[in-house]
Amino acid sequence: MSASGVTPAAIAARLSAAGLRPRVEEHTRFTTVEAEVPDTLSADSWREVLDAVADADRFGLVATSLNGRTLWAVVRKTVPTTGDVGAISDRS
Repeated sequence: MSASGVTPAAIAARLSAAGLRPRVEEHTRFTTVEAEVPDTLSADSWREVLDAVADADRFGLVATSLNGRTLWAVVRKTVPTTGDVGAISDRS
């Protein structure tokens, strides 16, 4: 989950509600959410879509003449803390 508390599932649900078909992919340190954006997406739907990804750790849009437009968002996974990792002990 990102520092803002947003989850990839929440982003995907909001993109679905805006009429897109999101894909969620898990990676070791982060999760990506991607969706193809049709040319016919209305201005109101664009606002919903951008609001859905705004709290992700990173987001963007890839647009090409060959593949259309793909909206993407990245949500970093939290790293569990384990006490004194990396601490120097005073063992004399």
